[in-house]
Amino acid sequence: MQWILQSERLAFRKIDRDDFKDLCTMLQDIEVMYAWEHAFTDEEVYEWIDKNLIRYENEGFSYFAAIEKATGKFVGVIGPLIEEIDGIPYTGIAYILNKNFWCKGYAVEGAKACMDYAFAKLNADKVIAQIRPNNFPSRKVAEKLGMKIESEYTKHYNGSDMLHLIYSRTK
Repeated sequence: MQWILQSERLAFRKIDRDDFKDLCTMLQDIEVMYAWEHAFTDEEVYEWIDKNLIRYENEGFSYFAAIEKATGKFVGVIGPLIEEIDGIPYTGIAYILNKNFWCKGYAVEGAKACMDYAFAKLNADKVIAQIRPNNFPSRKVAEKLGMKIESEYTKHYNGSDMLHLIYSRTK
């Protein structure tokens, strides 16, 4: 297996269409997807995969599959990605974990590895995270990474205007 990066307990690779079942476990769980305000259909999961495959082609990176090294289990998706705010591209980090892996430190560990990757390999000067105000677990992750609230942004998604806090940290 060609790993893109590794942390203490996780190894990261590009996602692919064979990850459909593992991705459905997360993306079709409303408890995991509450910040999106809906769980995905099978079709939306395939569209999400395809969108990330296009990001790999265009930007060279996106969400990575986070695999638990000890077991080979699919923990979730964590990665650096281009986030656009008011038409301006930023290097961001994002994370979605299977709820069986919540509260074990994987989000912080994986997001830190991806933030370090963004600074070292992608030459980012600043990394952001877009987080819904009521998503306290994700906000805690960002804060543990030394990120601070920089601004707010209203994202139009799925027919709704959704307020996001923009956390950031510079190199």
